Amino acid sequence: MVRELAGRLAALDPDASAAVQVIAYFDRLVATRAGLEAIVRGAAVLAGCPARLIDPDHRVNVRVLGDGRRDDAAVPPDPAWLHAPLGYEHAVLWLERPGPAGAVDLMVLERATGVARDALERTRGRAPSGGDPALVELLLDPAATEADRLHAARRLRLPETGVWAVAIAGVPPVIEHAGTRGRVDGRRAGVGTIGRVADLPASWMAAKTALRFAAEGDEQDPGPRVVRADELGGLMVLAAAVGTDSEPAPDVRALDHAGTAAPWMLATLYAAASEPSLRTAATALTLHHSTLQDRLTRAEHLLGWNVRDPQGRLRLQLAFALRRLHRHPPA
Repeated sequence: MVRELAGRLAALDPDASAAVQVIAYFDRLVATRAGLEAIVRGAAVLAGCPARLIDPDHRVNVRVLGDGRRDDAAVPPDPAWLHAPLGYEHAVLWLERPGPAGAVDLMVLERATGVARDALERTRGRAPSGGDPALVELLLDPAATEADRLHAARRLRLPETGVWAVAIAGVPPVIEHAGTRGRVDGRRAGVGTIGRVADLPASWMAAKTALRFAAEGDEQDPGPRVVRADELGGLMVLAAAVGTDSEPAPDVRALDHAGTAAPWMLATLYAAASEPSLRTAATALTLHHSTLQDRLTRAEHLLGWNVRDPQGRLRLQLAFALRRLHRHPPA
C-alpha cells in the first residue's frame, strides 16, 4: 500500500513521494524495535550522507556512512551541519552536510530523532532491573558499550559466556543460555550463534537472518519452523543478496507456479529435496513410492527441470531457500 502510494506521488511530487518512503522506513524500525545503529543507518542512507548520533550522557557515539557502513572515525561535528536534538539532555542527531535542509532532510531528522529518542529511553533511560525487555534490547544493541552490556547481563542474571539470541516471529527478542528452556512455542524462530555477552549483537543479527529461513511448516510453506544460524553456512551469504526490493528468481516463480497446481505439490517437492532418498521422502509423506514418482513427474513438467538428479535437487533446495527469503524480508 505504501509503495503504491509512493509510486503515484512520485509522478506528481518527488519530494512528497520521498517523504512517504521516509515515514514508512522509520515506521518499520519502530515495529521491529530497532537499535540505535539501525536508526542511524536509516538516516544516513535516506539522506545520502554520513549520519551520527551523539549522546555523551549515555556514552553513545554512532556514525554510519551514506552507503550504510559503520564508521566511527570522524572529526567533531561542524555546527553548520544539519542536526536536531532528541529532545532531552545532550543527545543530537547529525547529518554531515551543511544546510539549508530540504523537505526530505527535515523529514529524516524528525522521524529519526523520534525513533532514536524512544530507543534510548527503552535501553538506557528508564530500564528497571529484572527481566525488563529494555535490558534485552541493550544487550543486543551494537551501539552499546561493553561495560553497559555486561551491567545489563548481570541485572538479568546471565552468564558472561555461553549465551545466544533468539528471534521469534511476532514477539520481542529473547536471550537464552544453557540453563534456560526454549521459548519458541511452535512459532517460526531463528537461533543465533553461541558466544559471550559481548557477542550478543552479532548473535542477534545471525538469529534474524536464520528466522528468514524458517518456514511456517504447512502445505504452502513446508520446512523447519526453527532454524539455527550456525547450521546455515553459505546460505547466510545468500540471505544478504535478497533484500526487500529484490525480484524473485525464475526458479522461485516456477516453484510458486507449481504450488498452485495441487495442495500437496510444495510439501511433496520439499520432501524430495530434503529427505536422504525418494524412498524416505515417500515414507515421510505416507505415500507409496510409485505415487511419489507420479507426483514428481507432474512437478517436473511444471517446474521445467528434473528434481531427481543431484543438480536438480540442489536447484530445488535453493529455490525453497530463496522463496522463504522473499516471503520473510529483512526487518
